[in-house]
Amino acid sequence: MAAGTGGTLADPWDFGNTTDIIKTIPQDLFAELCEQIIRYLQCQIPAVNTIELCQRFQAAGINIAASDVAKVVNAISFVFSTAAKCELSSEELSTKLSSAAGGLPKQAIQVIRHVWNEQGRSLTAAEDAKHMVAVGQLIDFQWKLGMAVSSGNCKSLKSPYVTIAMKVADASGHITSKTFEMTVSQFQNFYSQFKEMASILETV
Repeated sequence: MAAGTGGTLADPWDFGNTTDIIKTIPQDLFAELCEQIIRYLQCQIPAVNTIELCQRFQAAGINIAASDVAKVVNAISFVFSTAAKCELSSEELSTKLSSAAGGLPKQAIQVIRHVWNEQGRSLTAAEDAKHMVAVGQLIDFQWKLGMAVSSGNCKSLKSPYVTIAMKVADASGHITSKTFEMTVSQFQNFYSQFKEMASILETV
């Protein structure tokens, strides 16, 4: 994740020109955005729905693009995950934000502090909070059996094959679709590995 156009992974407190975007978001909608981010980091939701948030902002008369909402989500996600790793109190987080590059609005700092004070403990208490990274989450997985007409994996025509379709969402809500083909033997091996994983998870 990048902390805005002017920020870097090494400095989550540098918001760069993402501050200008945050300034246009009303306090109540910004609070909702922050709460969604916390829920995402807690793995309660698969992603922050930037498209839906963008529509709500526009309905409130705010002219904002989905890509700009995604920048804000990335910046605040990185702030929360960094705060979790460093086990910052709400006061310490507020101090960091007040001295952040980019001049974050006072109201935005108050919202972030409030959300962190109310829900941040669950992140700092999590066993893997210190190892939090931006990992895509599987949204949908589908497969279907077909007959090859032309395929690089099937040597002859009319050979059975399996098509896999996956959808993965990142923290900003961007969904990527991936489709690939397998021979039946490849799919059987794929299935057996998943079955093995399931068996191991059941013993954890």
